[in-house]
Amino acid sequence: ANGVIFVTLEDETGTCNVIVWRKLYERYRRAVIAGRCLRVTGRVQRDGGVTHVIAEIVEDISWMLDDLLREVQTAPEIAG
Repeated sequence: ANGVIFVTLEDETGTCNVIVWRKLYERYRRAVIAGRCLRVTGRVQRDGGVTHVIAEIVEDISWMLDDLLREVQTAPEIAG
């Protein structure tokens, strides 16, 4: 589709299709292209078993992954 970007997000509950319109993409381009972990705020639409989010805000929260990895690497081992 012309003027729209589709992004698939996945977590432990399943997948979600994110629709990013061109104007929004221009604003959040860096997050959409480079983000390893995204937080998307928008309107949810459900059609049958398919969930779509019409994006309003797209944030790159990849730094949270780095923080989590650091916490795991520095956590003391638990003796079994």
